[in-house]
Amino acid sequence: MKPTFAGALALAIATALSAPAVAQNAKEPQMSSPAYNGPFAAPSPLDLNYPQFDKIKDSDFAPAFDAGMAQELREIDAIADNPEKPTFQNTIVAMEKSGQLLGRARSVFGNLVGTDKTEARDKLQTEYAPKFSAHNDAIALNPKLFARIKALYDQRDSLGLDAIDRRLLEKRYEDFVRAGAALSEAQKARIREINTEMSKLGTQFNKNVLAEVNDSAIVVDSRDELKGMSDEQIAAAAEAAKARKLEGKYVIALLNTTGQPAEAQLENRALRERLYRASVARGSRGNQWDNTAIVSQVLKLRAERAKLMGYDTSANFVLADETAANQDNVNRMLRQLAPAAVANAKREAGDLQAMIDAEQKAKGQPSFQLAPWDWSYYSEKVRQAKYSFDESQLKPYFEMKNVLENGVFFAANKLYGISFKARPDLPKYHPDTWVYDVFDKDGQRLAIFIFDPYARDSKRGGAWMNTYVSQSALLGEKPVVANHLNIPKPSEGKPTLMTWDEVTTAFHEFGHALHGFFQDVRYPYFSMNVPRDFVEYPSQVNEMWADWPEVLANYAKHYQTGAPMPKELLDKVVAASKFNQGFATTEYLGAAMLDQRWHQLPLDKIPDASGVMAFEAEALKADGIDYAPVPPRYRTPYFSHIMGGYAAGYYAYIWSEVLGANTEQYIRQHGGLSRDNGDRMRKFVLAPGGEIEAGKLFPNFSGYEAKIEPLLEKRGLTTANP
Repeated sequence: MKPTFAGALALAIATALSAPAVAQNAKEPQMSSPAYNGPFAAPSPLDLNYPQFDKIKDSDFAPAFDAGMAQELREIDAIADNPEKPTFQNTIVAMEKSGQLLGRARSVFGNLVGTDKTEARDKLQTEYAPKFSAHNDAIALNPKLFARIKALYDQRDSLGLDAIDRRLLEKRYEDFVRAGAALSEAQKARIREINTEMSKLGTQFNKNVLAEVNDSAIVVDSRDELKGMSDEQIAAAAEAAKARKLEGKYVIALLNTTGQPAEAQLENRALRERLYRASVARGSRGNQWDNTAIVSQVLKLRAERAKLMGYDTSANFVLADETAANQDNVNRMLRQLAPAAVANAKREAGDLQAMIDAEQKAKGQPSFQLAPWDWSYYSEKVRQAKYSFDESQLKPYFEMKNVLENGVFFAANKLYGISFKARPDLPKYHPDTWVYDVFDKDGQRLAIFIFDPYARDSKRGGAWMNTYVSQSALLGEKPVVANHLNIPKPSEGKPTLMTWDEVTTAFHEFGHALHGFFQDVRYPYFSMNVPRDFVEYPSQVNEMWADWPEVLANYAKHYQTGAPMPKELLDKVVAASKFNQGFATTEYLGAAMLDQRWHQLPLDKIPDASGVMAFEAEALKADGIDYAPVPPRYRTPYFSHIMGGYAAGYYAYIWSEVLGANTEQYIRQHGGLSRDNGDRMRKFVLAPGGEIEAGKLFPNFSGYEAKIEPLLEKRGLTTANP
């Protein structure tokens, strides 16, 4: 996901509350039930176990899930009931090899639900979410299995384990304790109930979010109302209307963020306001997709679970397993940033208001007060006035394939020596995806990469990376990873021209892909298994190459003429990099601090559904982040991050960005775009996965601890900077 906040989370990472990690797409002795012989019964025969998308049907998933859960429970029972004394090999390593059938099926299904949800997949997700929760609990709360793990943990000093094996044992033990394995039987029973209920509620929340995005799309009656949008965008809006059987009208689709891209272009202020109000009302309209009751229920369940685990708040329970360690550390960091962010946003607002006043005066009309639906529109005008360019000037130089292959891939080749080759022969889950082989610096195949760029009704919002096959030496696996964006697809025959934000998002998400490509871990458990407040770090660093002169010059070429972007325009892009950062930081912090406020509530203080929106307003005010022209990037009822892996963890983007800004500074001071820097980044940051404590990776890379000042400088958050 992108930390300049254009994307939603979607990177799948192991958390302390998950069941023991399962190996995906691995080669194992076939132990599946004779009754199951579907496409997941064995590893895919395609290169690197790449999924057989052309052979997988929706009807294949349920039998694979059932057979996979049954198989994994048999494997776990065999480990737990082993009459031999527990050893690292017969317990911990045996667990690493278990659950492969289920892992294959769930990996493909989970990714397809996010990228191309069908009615059948939607029903399966609803049906199996509680079953998977119960299955995970059956493993994590298995007393015999935990007894073997605990016996090994208690003897860890005398087992002769090397550092990696010892860390795996310790992490497995910690995960089981955090899942409730050390609780009484009555407490375990309640944990099972909580987990099952939360899985149902989380599934429904996400379904409601998608339904609200589609239901809240804006229908426009006339082309005149769309003045300011390009002909291609208007044509796409007409096609979207036609797909809804609204001939002669236009539909502006929504993204799952508070601000909507069209607000930057639409000259019609009333339409901008209509778009904004439709966006912020989602999930709290009192309709069948209202999420306020779900939010209240989930927060209460999380707080109860934390209390059972011995923590005063859900935030402290979650953060105990992150590099931040506790909510006080998170609060301290966020509160350092908030005053500077809001102060800069207010100075930016002054420029916007001056632009509004001058424009209205020139028209002989009364002025109006800057509102949230005006910010993007007038910030583009101010950007153009300050830097003499706007997005429409940039887009012809950012044709999507050129950005990917001559920008994103080019930078990776310069840094790491890796190369790419298209694989049109491999099957696709959707025709709008591209597939590439990735070759290492020695010419050996390193990974397979899937690129899924376009928005569609069946795809969730935002930008993310996911994994179909995870690297591990134990199982001899190499990675298959995918990047997903949500770029509006142009009308037939038109080129895909990207905004600058979409370009930086592509570089960002590829940073996650690089993290996946370069994993060099012994056990499946450690592959991409890093804390949430670390996982965005590599991707944030990769953004720096988007406007690096050598890289930008290689891909920023006019899609019709091939002419390079004029140097003066290129210079303006770089000069404008800190423009509007008060806004960007304030809208992000609004969401991050709101997330913390919710999860720092003790159980008895969590409001019912009717009080959810009032608490949101009070929380923003209490943190001094309630600046009306800049609402939070996500409001509570459509804040999908905190219903998933980023509950009490949305701060992670800015926490990771501190590391990212320090790393950028180091790279600039040590030669920039060079193989030496790439090799160092690969060795110390990208390859270790979870084998080394995340807090040690940046100091290992740089030789010193990270400081907050490089982030403040990068974002222009100083009292002197307007």
